[in-house]
Amino acid sequence: MTHFTTNRRAVIRGLAAIGLAAPAILRGKSAFAQDRTIKVGHVSPRTGPLAGFAEADEYVLEGIRAKFAEGIAGQGGTYNIEIITADSQSNPNRAAEVASDLILREEVDIITAASTPDTTNPVADQAELNEVPCITTDCPWQPYFFGRSGDPANGFESTYHFFWGLEDVIAAFLAMWDGTGVEKTVAGLFPNDADGNAWGDPELGLPKPLAAAGYTLVDPGRYQPLTDDFTAQINAFKEANCQIVTGNMIPPDFATFWAQAAQQGFNPKIVTIGKALLFPSVVDSLGERGNGLSSEVWWSPYHPFSSSLTGISAKDLASGYSDVDRCGDSLDIARYNRRPCRLVCRPGQECHQDAACRRSMAEGRQWAEPGDRRQRDGPGSAGNG
Repeated sequence: MTHFTTNRRAVIRGLAAIGLAAPAILRGKSAFAQDRTIKVGHVSPRTGPLAGFAEADEYVLEGIRAKFAEGIAGQGGTYNIEIITADSQSNPNRAAEVASDLILREEVDIITAASTPDTTNPVADQAELNEVPCITTDCPWQPYFFGRSGDPANGFESTYHFFWGLEDVIAAFLAMWDGTGVEKTVAGLFPNDADGNAWGDPELGLPKPLAAAGYTLVDPGRYQPLTDDFTAQINAFKEANCQIVTGNMIPPDFATFWAQAAQQGFNPKIVTIGKALLFPSVVDSLGERGNGLSSEVWWSPYHPFSSSLTGISAKDLASGYSDVDRCGDSLDIARYNRRPCRLVCRPGQECHQDAACRRSMAEGRQWAEPGDRRQRDGPGSAGNG
C-alpha cells in the first residue's frame, strides 16, 4: 500500500499547471506525474432513498469524460483523466467505506462527493484523515461544516465545500410564506441526522430567523429516519393549529408523513419541505396529494448560466438529459469504447441510433453492468469495450 505524504495533497497545484482551473488547495507534486494519469474519485447516492439526487450523474459524467477523452496537455506532456465512481447507497457508513476504498485501494489523486451530508460528510472525513484533497457540494454548509464538528477558527486541511447555506433557504421559504396571509404557526419536521439537526438547531437553523420574522415554530423533537409512524408529530401540530409545515426529509419519510396526515385529518395550508420535494419523480409518486406542495429551487433550465468546463447552457444541459432519459438506453450505448455514439432524439420523432452506434451493436460490443461498489472509466479500465 502506498504511503501518502503531504505531497499528495498538492494535486490541485499540479492540475492548475496542466491547464485545469482549480482552487489552490495543495502545494506540491502528485504521483500522477509518473504514470501520466490523474485519478478522480466520485461518490454519490445512486441507490436508496436519496437516489433522486444522482439520477443525472451518468449523463453529466459522460460529458466530462468526453471533454477529457484526449487527456489534458500540460507541462511534460499529456495527462489522462480516469474517473472512478462509487455508490454511497444513501448510507453514511457505506459512503465512508467506498471513500476509503477509493483512497486506499484505488489511490485516487482527488475525491469528490455530492448530495446531502449523508454522503458529503463521511467522504470528506475519510479524505481529511488520509490527507487527500476532497471537494464536495449539494449540501448546505452548516450541516457539512458543523456536522463534521468543524471549528471556524481552524477549518479543515484537505477538504473543501461549496454550496449555499441555511440562511439562503430560510430566506426563500419566508419569501414564499409572507405574502400568503396564512397564520404564522409552523410545524417543524427534522430527522435525527446531520441535516435535521442543523435545520432544527436553535442558533444555526430555522428557529431564530423564523421567530424574528414573527413565526412560531412547533418542533416536537427529532424523529428517526425511515420511521413508520408520525402520529406524535401530527397530534402536536394539530393541537398547535399549525397552518404551515416545513422541514428537511428524505422522500420516503415525507410520503409516510403526508399519507398519515391525511388519514388523521391534519390539513395544513402550506407545505414547504426541503430535500424530499426537489425532484419531479418524487412529487409524481404522491399523485394528487403532490399538488400544491412547495420547495426551494436552486437550479433550473431557465437559469442564465453556462458550464465553465463545457460551455453548455443550463437549458441545453437539461434538454439533453431529458432526451437521453426519454431514449432509455442511450447512455449505455454511449459507453462503447469512448467514441461518439448516441441515440439521435428529435422532438416529435422516434429516437434512432446513429451510425457509430449501429456499428458497435453489430460488432457485438457490450458494456458490463457496473458493480455494486465501483464503476470505472478511463484509460486501461475494464469498461472500455
